[in-house]
Amino acid sequence: MQKKDKNVVKVTAGDRCEFCNGKIEHRVIRARFHFKGQTIYVDKVPAWVCTGCREQYFDAAVYKRLEEIARHRGRIKKSVRFPLAEYGTALR
Repeated sequence: MQKKDKNVVKVTAGDRCEFCNGKIEHRVIRARFHFKGQTIYVDKVPAWVCTGCREQYFDAAVYKRLEEIARHRGRIKKSVRFPLAEYGTALR
């Protein structure tokens, strides 16, 4: 695996995860993408995912597309809601 930037890679057959040495598989996922201090979620993203620790890697073209989507986040029509707990006080 050749790493170009954080989570941007050129994956070849037999590559392993750089964190846990797990097997990497190509999948289509819902990606959580951080860009300029904000987070968006994008469905149906092609990615390489570690079967061990679930680390996600993106080909350069996919990563650039995610950046472009994030730059135009105002055009996103759909939103996702989820419960948010605070670690220190969640079970009090």
